[in-house]
This record gives sequence, C-alpha cells and structure tokens, in this order.
Amino acid sequence: MKSIKEIYRIGTGPSSSHTMGPRKAAEIFLERAPEAAAYEVVLYGSLAATGKGHLTDEAILDVINKKGKPVKITWLPETFLERHPNAVTFRAFESVEPEENARPLFEMTVYSVGGGAIEIEGDKSEESAEIYALNNLTDIMHYCERTGRCYWEYVEACEGSDIWDYLRDVWKAMREAVERGINREGRLPGPLNLRRKASQYHVKATGYRDNLKSRGLTFAYALAVSEENASGGVICTAPTCGSCGVLPGVLYHLWKSRDLPEEKILRALATAGLIGNVVKQNASISGAEVGCQGEVGVACAMAAAAANQLFGGSPAQIEYAAEMGLEHHLGMTCDPVCGLVQIPCIERNAYAAARALDANIYSSFSDGTHRVSFDKLVNVMRETGHDLPSLYKETGAGGLAKDYRQM
Repeated sequence: MKSIKEIYRIGTGPSSSHTMGPRKAAEIFLERAPEAAAYEVVLYGSLAATGKGHLTDEAILDVINKKGKPVKITWLPETFLERHPNAVTFRAFESVEPEENARPLFEMTVYSVGGGAIEIEGDKSEESAEIYALNNLTDIMHYCERTGRCYWEYVEACEGSDIWDYLRDVWKAMREAVERGINREGRLPGPLNLRRKASQYHVKATGYRDNLKSRGLTFAYALAVSEENASGGVICTAPTCGSCGVLPGVLYHLWKSRDLPEEKILRALATAGLIGNVVKQNASISGAEVGCQGEVGVACAMAAAAANQLFGGSPAQIEYAAEMGLEHHLGMTCDPVCGLVQIPCIERNAYAAARALDANIYSSFSDGTHRVSFDKLVNVMRETGHDLPSLYKETGAGGLAKDYRQM
C-alpha cells in the first residue's frame, strides 16, 4: 500500500475525483506541453456527466487559462473508457484553430481514481511508492497482536516519524473547517438553493442534555465540514471530498467533549488512514467506480475505527468497529442531485458520523470476535460496486438524481 498521505489531501472542494484530480492533471499537462497555441480537454463518463455540478471545468480552466491560450472542453458523458469511469484527455495543438482531425503536439489521458489521486495512461512517473508490506487488515491485526503494537504504531513504522507533522496539518485543516462551518449561515452555491444547517444544528444541540446534545453536536460538526466542501472551501479528504465531514465530525466532537490531547487525535487519524488505505488498495474509494459505499461508507469505517481506538479498543475491536461502519453502507448509490455535492451527500455525512459512533459502542461491548472480517467485507463492497449499474455511480442519471435537470 501507498502512504496514508494519499487518503488525507488538503485542498478545495467540492469533489476530490472531479475537482482536485482534474486540477492536478491539468497542472501536470501544462508542465509537459507549455508552448502550445491551443488546447483541447475531453471529459468522459462520470467525469463529464456531473462535471459541471462538481466544477470540473472551472478547476481545469483555472489552471490552463493562465497561459492565455484558447481552450476547448468537450463533454462525452456517454463514453466510458475501460480503465476508469472518471477519465479526461488533454491535447495540445500548434495552431490556434487546428484543422479537423489535426494531430496534436502532445496528448495525455488521465484517470481520476478517487480521493484526488490520478493515474496517467502509460506513465508511472507520478505514482508514489508502495511503503506498506501488509495489504489487508487481517494480516495487520495479527501483526499487532503478535508484537503488542497498535495500528498507529504500524503506520509510524512504515511511514516514518515525519507522518506526525503531516497528520498535525491534517488535523488543523479539519478543525478549521469545522469551526468555519458552524459559524457560517446562508445559502450554498448552485441551483438547489440549499441553506446551510450546521450553525442551526449547533445552536439547537447546545440546548439539549447528555445523549441528545452529543448526537446533535456530532451532526453539527459533520454538517459544518460538508457545507464548507460544498461551497468550495478548504477541507481535507477523508477519504474523499464528498465524505470529508464524517471523520472530522466524530474526532472534533470527541476532542471537545473529552478534552483529548492532540497526540491521541493524531494517532486516531493514523489508524483511520490505515483503514481507508486498505479499502483503496483492495477495492476503491471512488464514487464513480463503486458508488457512495466507497466514499461515505469508507469514511464511516474510518471514523468508527478512530473512535474505538480513542475509547481504548483492542486491535480486534477496532477492526470490528470498522467492519460495521462499512457493512451498513453496502450498496449505497452515488446519486448527487444536479451533480452537486449537496443532496444527499451533506446529510449522509452527518448521519454516517453518528453511525460511526454507534459502531464504536457496539464493538466496545464485544470482545472483537465476529464472523465477517473487514477484508471479506471490502471484497464484497468491490463486487457490489461493480455490479451496480453505471447510472447509480456519480452520473447524476439515477437514484435520487433521476428526476432533476442536470446543470
């Protein structure tokens, strides 16, 4: 597996696959074709189907327009390339108005594979190194039980001690997103005219006692980050932009309510990142590939594992909490209304944060023994995602999005 730094990417929303990935791809393309007279960008499949709602074109143009050269964007939502449903081809031409079928000076096809990560066709130079020897959670759990180590200690052993500086920046970005979000009111951008709810939920939650207050604050914090993402604010993927509110919602609530030291939060982030990494390695965290189970479902598993560690769970109990967090999102479709990361995405983040805490509690009552392993569940999630029809995977054409006009 690669570094958990690829699970946690700090950037602007609203989509890791549709905004962060294409922006990074455009930057690499310009570095390789700086002297062209004109450019063409062809968006395929899910990247084209919901690209306008996800601001894909704006992210790409924001980069390429700095050259001051003409750019043509072509949208092909019905065309899916074999490697991945999120695909884009960049072409550079020597003429401002190239003739039909003119051969480009340079061409580059890129796949946005989830969480802001990209893969360039025929080119491995941008791929990061594999640094984890163990690629499934069962083997890692057995390693921890055999050596007496925790999951976060395995992360440190593989990543090196500098991972803590990186995770400190991640935690800072998550905290700031929560705190901005709970203090902002008004309307989110886009045609849905959706009002921000985090501030209202936060005020109401503080008026309750104990259990209701705890649940309401968890909702508020998760909503805050998801609303920041929807408005193009700075967030941290966990593991994606569309699911970025779940883990911060849980961690921020536990940090505030239990006065936890930062060191414990960073260790919980390391464990959560390991959970997300296992899924990314063995299945997918891309909504366009496996549906929302790979985004909100994985985020819930990450948050459940982090919470269970903070409550003193054993490696087996942490694994069980993660398994439950993901299991109860199996089959969840990715069906953003109008291609926006708003409905049902924002509400799903808040609900998944609460579900993560429930998974933690359920696992804490057990000894960690259960029949279906997290690794088995990841395999089932991958198969389920591949069996889902494409209209339920970030095309904005099925599910809740079916009867809404695309932007």
